Amino acid sequence: MASVSQTLSIVTVVAVLVVQLCQGEKSCVIWSSAGRDVQRGSSFKVYCTFNCTCSKSMNSDHPPTPQRHIEINSTTIYLDVANITKHRTYSCQCKCRDARDPCGLDISAGYPPDRPKNLSCIYKVLNTESGVVVCTWNGGQNTYLKKDSVLQVSHVSGSHTGTLLSYNVSSKGTDLPSASFNVSSSVQLISVCVFTKNKLGTAVSATINYTLTDIAMPSTPVLGQPKCSSRECVMKVEQSMRTQHLEIQYRGEQQTWTTNPDSVRSISSLEPYRLYHFRARAKFSSGLWSQWSASISSWTQEDAPAKELDVWYAESASDSKSMTVYWKDTDISMARGKIIEYIVSVNSSDHGLVLTNISAKASKYLVPVCANCEVTVCARNSKGLSPPARITTRHIKAEPRLDVRVMTRKHNVTISWSKPDTAPLPAAYVVEWYPEGLKLEKLTWVRLGRNDNHFVITDLIPFECYEGAVYVLYNDSSVIRTTFTGVNTVNSNPIAGPLLHEKIVGDTVEVTWTELPRDQRQGCITKYTIYLENSNRHRQSYSIQASKIRYVIKDLSPAAYSLSMTAWTTGEGPAGQKVKFYIQKDSQLPLVVCTIIFFIVLFLLCLCQSSAVKQRFLVFFQCLMLDVVPDPANSKWAKECTKVKGRINLQFQLSNSSFIQEDEPILVDVEELPKQSSDISTPTSVSSQLLPQTSMSPEYPLTTYIKSFSHDSDSTSLTQTSLDTNTTVDYITSDGAGNMDEDDQEEEEEFVEVTGFFPSHNVFMEQLAFGGKLTLDAVKIDCGNFFQDS
Repeated sequence: MASVSQTLSIVTVVAVLVVQLCQGEKSCVIWSSAGRDVQRGSSFKVYCTFNCTCSKSMNSDHPPTPQRHIEINSTTIYLDVANITKHRTYSCQCKCRDARDPCGLDISAGYPPDRPKNLSCIYKVLNTESGVVVCTWNGGQNTYLKKDSVLQVSHVSGSHTGTLLSYNVSSKGTDLPSASFNVSSSVQLISVCVFTKNKLGTAVSATINYTLTDIAMPSTPVLGQPKCSSRECVMKVEQSMRTQHLEIQYRGEQQTWTTNPDSVRSISSLEPYRLYHFRARAKFSSGLWSQWSASISSWTQEDAPAKELDVWYAESASDSKSMTVYWKDTDISMARGKIIEYIVSVNSSDHGLVLTNISAKASKYLVPVCANCEVTVCARNSKGLSPPARITTRHIKAEPRLDVRVMTRKHNVTISWSKPDTAPLPAAYVVEWYPEGLKLEKLTWVRLGRNDNHFVITDLIPFECYEGAVYVLYNDSSVIRTTFTGVNTVNSNPIAGPLLHEKIVGDTVEVTWTELPRDQRQGCITKYTIYLENSNRHRQSYSIQASKIRYVIKDLSPAAYSLSMTAWTTGEGPAGQKVKFYIQKDSQLPLVVCTIIFFIVLFLLCLCQSSAVKQRFLVFFQCLMLDVVPDPANSKWAKECTKVKGRINLQFQLSNSSFIQEDEPILVDVEELPKQSSDISTPTSVSSQLLPQTSMSPEYPLTTYIKSFSHDSDSTSLTQTSLDTNTTVDYITSDGAGNMDEDDQEEEEEFVEVTGFFPSHNVFMEQLAFGGKLTLDAVKIDCGNFFQDS
């Protein structure tokens, strides 16, 4: 029993708690003077009545924002709400420690529904038995409130009028709500209207009556893959019901739709090798057109090209024996198919007709230049060849030239020209243009009619410099060519300077440079400036034409220099890397002098090959030549002295003799004058003053002799000096000819034994020591009669 009573107590407590939670005891009651649904822009009051005595507050939205309320009495407060524009939430709360839950109110702000407008219905015929009616209308502006709409329908079958039926409305997020319902083929008339409402009001559309045959729409046709030739396509159409009208439309790429005649399923007048798109729709004898079918595409077949290629040519500046023939890629309307190859033919009187097949990817070909040659270019597809485009070698007329003007804008360039009034009527004009220096690589041209006088170029690359020409073509194969240069749309200053190279020759420096890369030019280069700076920081500039790549600076003084260079477009770009060099002093003079001396000596040597010239030369320059000094070792006296080893005794027969004791050898200067008319040779100077002036009996040729010698005896230390002029002493003359030839061989054999005693002679030595005690101190030479005739 105890357990049962305990269980009942627990159940009772739980039940009380559940009841309290379900009732949700609040601290207040909240309400609005306009209700929970109000119209946007309206004003009203929100009231709160409390069952507590604590401090009271009113908040709005989430998170709660305190509002300034007004107290009516101790239990009730209110808040004025003006011009509400959206859904709002209001709440009231007691600020007590044991306060109960706050109370709240959601206000929905919106509009009453508008009257439905533009109600229309379509009867989609599915088959011969039944169909579906779909009605749509304009529901008006958004009410921001939950809205209920109903489509009310009544229909008449024969003489029987049906009851009023209601169908729910589906908006599916669109602005145009709709409703649909099934009808049988026996229904002839229907009446429809729309009823809509929300919390703020209701609206009803006008009632509209329809005859189903007037709004009947067949099902959308289904197109199959068409069968096409080069000019025609036959369509395949599938329909669930037979219709009286079938409309087919077609269009090419980037074209508008073209309608084919009614119910004709064959489409002609198409272009070969063209992609076409097709669509179709159907209609009964009365009623509405069906929806367009899904588009289907197909290519027409190829046909032989019908138009000749657009061709032009350019002659190479470096190769006058060939020219490059260019042709433009053919568009689909000209090619009429996929180009397989190009055929270039050259017809000349020398080599006949030469055909060359070229890949379809090529757009130019190099051909030889010859007089009266005719070059033709054809394009081939799977169906045949295009008409030949002919290029005939033209001769350029000098006059009259065109007046060509260039007008540059930001995105295009206009080339205009005018011809002299006396010029004949041309056959056509050709305007060509290309990036500067890339004529053969990126040539572009346009062929214009004889009445054109300008052309607008729109495909120029910004910051690229262009050049080109305007050609006037005549029927007699002549042409007038007028060039234009320096064309660009957008330009700026160069971003770098040219790279310099210097070559120094004497006081001249030759400066060369390479053109700036195209991405560094930023437009057309108008000129260059070279800056030359010396070691004293004196700077000099040289302005150079843009077409030059070489400049010579002359007459530079010896010093250290630095070179830099800038390029100009609209303004001056930065300078390139500096190049330093040094001008040295002129070092060519010694080389020139040596060269002159060499040729003089060579000339004299050539003259000396003549015996007469050689004799005159030897006589003239004998004073400048060193005489061969007679070697005493070859004398008879020296040969007799060699018989006594280690001691030399010189004995002379003297008229007067004396013995002189001396520690040093006596040095005697001997001077022999040239032969006099009296045939007497007189010594002019004797250093020892021991030799008197005496006439010598023998007559000697014009030669210098050595007559100075000394003698030292180890045993007696006495020196005997010969003063007798009659004593005959043998000598070796410098001539070495005549009277000495017979004795040379004999004396040479004896001389070998005493070579250690007599060293070789040299007139430039201060002393000549013979064997250690014989000394030759000085020799005087008189060349007075060297210049006399012998």
